[in-house]
Amino acid sequence: MSTTTATNTVNDAAVGDIAAALNQVVAESYGLMAQLHLAHWNVEGTDFFQLHETFQAQYEELFEAIDDIAERVRALDCYSVGGLKQLASMSTVEEGPSAEACPAKAFVSSVLVGHETVIEAAHKGRKLAAEAGDAETEDLLIGRIKTHQKTAWFLRSYLK
Repeated sequence: MSTTTATNTVNDAAVGDIAAALNQVVAESYGLMAQLHLAHWNVEGTDFFQLHETFQAQYEELFEAIDDIAERVRALDCYSVGGLKQLASMSTVEEGPSAEACPAKAFVSSVLVGHETVIEAAHKGRKLAAEAGDAETEDLLIGRIKTHQKTAWFLRSYLK
C-alpha cells in the first residue's frame, strides 16, 4: 500500500478484511434495493400510496448510501465489487414475494428481513474497522446501522 500515514491510519494488515466487509455491505444493500423495487412496483391494497412512496424513499436513500460505501472501499485503496451477477452471488438477502399479487404485509416483511441482513453485515464491518483503528469506516457503518435500525423499527411497527 502506497498511502502515507497522514492519509491512512488503518492497520495495513486489516485493510483487505475491512474492504471485504464493506463489499459485503454493498452486496447486501443491492439485494435489499432489488427487494424494495419489487415491493414498490407490486404493492397493492388500501396502504398502496403510503407503501409505494415509502419503498421508493428507501431504495433512493439506499442507492446513494451504496455509493458512499463503495467509495470508502476505494479510499482504502481496494476495489469495489459490482455487476449484478457478482452482487447477487454475494448477497444473502432472501428473495421476497415474486411479481404476483400478495398481501402488502408480505412485502413489508420481506424488506424488513433485508434491512436486518444489512444491519448484520454492517455490524461485522464496524467491528473490524474498530479493531483496526479505522474510525472513518466505523463512522460510515454506524450511520448505516442507525438508518437501517430506524427503518426496521418503522416496518415492524407497521406489521403490528
